[in-house]
Amino acid sequence: MPPALVLLVNLVRALVRLVVFLARHPLVTVVAGGVAWLVYAVGWQLPVFALGLVALGLGCWAGYWRASFVRLVARPVRARFRHVTVYRRNWRPVMVMSGLAFYRNAREYLPAIKRVAVTATTDRVLVKMLSGQAPGIWRDHAENLAHGFGAALCRVRTADRPGFVWLELVRRDALAVPLPALPVPASEDAVGLAALPVGVREDSSPWLLRLLGTHVLIAGATGAGKGSILWGLVRALLPAMRAGLVEVWGIDPKRMELAFGRGIFNRYSDDAGGGMVELLEAAVSEMHKRAARFGGVTRTFLATIADPFIVVMVDELAFLTAYCPDRDLRKRADAALATLTSQGRSVGICVVGALQDPRKDVINIRNLFPTRIALRLDEADQVDMVLGDGARDRGALADEISPISHIGAGVAYVRLEDSPDPVRVRAGFVSDGDIAAMGAYLTAEAA
Repeated sequence: MPPALVLLVNLVRALVRLVVFLARHPLVTVVAGGVAWLVYAVGWQLPVFALGLVALGLGCWAGYWRASFVRLVARPVRARFRHVTVYRRNWRPVMVMSGLAFYRNAREYLPAIKRVAVTATTDRVLVKMLSGQAPGIWRDHAENLAHGFGAALCRVRTADRPGFVWLELVRRDALAVPLPALPVPASEDAVGLAALPVGVREDSSPWLLRLLGTHVLIAGATGAGKGSILWGLVRALLPAMRAGLVEVWGIDPKRMELAFGRGIFNRYSDDAGGGMVELLEAAVSEMHKRAARFGGVTRTFLATIADPFIVVMVDELAFLTAYCPDRDLRKRADAALATLTSQGRSVGICVVGALQDPRKDVINIRNLFPTRIALRLDEADQVDMVLGDGARDRGALADEISPISHIGAGVAYVRLEDSPDPVRVRAGFVSDGDIAAMGAYLTAEAA
């Protein structure tokens, strides 16, 4: 091919790329064109002055209203920057080497990037898959995608429309450092039973746990951090407990976790001779009384001083359901727990249970707990036992959480109400000193 023709072809290609770039970035095109016209029309002083005013305004915005600046300016700009410099730049080689591209009749077919969003620690890339592809194929190549785009981890999430998936690429692990106990809410008005803050999510947003209208099952091996979640919930409820709108009843067969702050609970038992089962049966009796009063009157529970929201918190739930040596007590405990978890939600009674072994022969009512949390587990198949079938394939690697306490304690996977995909979270660590301060908080207010 003659050199002149090669040069002409390259010039045409460059021109086409320039036109495509300008069409894809209309804002940049308009701003650059406006600045160039001003320089041509009035000289360089006025454009420089205008740009200085814009920079000053952005600086003031970032300094005084940082949250809105990050949401409206910083993150969209960073998302666009990473879209161009990381994902679009590396898209073709990563797709080809991962086996997600397709060749037919000497033509190459590539999935398409539709959108990129960023948080402080995570990138989310919306991808239009090729016809015939399914999210499971992408999950099989998640490790390839993570290495290809320089991320620590990649999860594939199902999008809200067919043919699309979200790639969730973790740039930095926001949960690598232990999280201190979250502050106590300022007042009972700040306590939302449908969204109690107990930690942070992997994208650095707050982890909010619902108690109203649900029951919570927490599963984790020894030292996984079950106490962090239990005490984190109590801490988030303190102002409402002080106001009499919430009662927390504690049951602790081990006498090691909840027993340390037994004075915080409205009712407490660690009596293996029957006291713990009697406390469960007292909750059932209260449930029946409320059902008799509320039946035909209302379908929505509202906590009041006369009828407070009751949280029955049980550490080592398996002792009551499987390991208690008294067979009669086991049967009574099973019956009480089954009744509470099947009927208690509508009348303002919530069961929060923690255990180490989630097998059916240990707790046969785990499906009556709508909210389930998987801390570090010993075996891979236990993940699906806790979070449901397919949870591990969707990225809930609870069996791979580090057993080193300062790295993995309190780290968990949970399925949120707005998504079937598990989310990685970490609960704040509530120390012995924090628990003592919580007891003093309630005692001082009562006095």
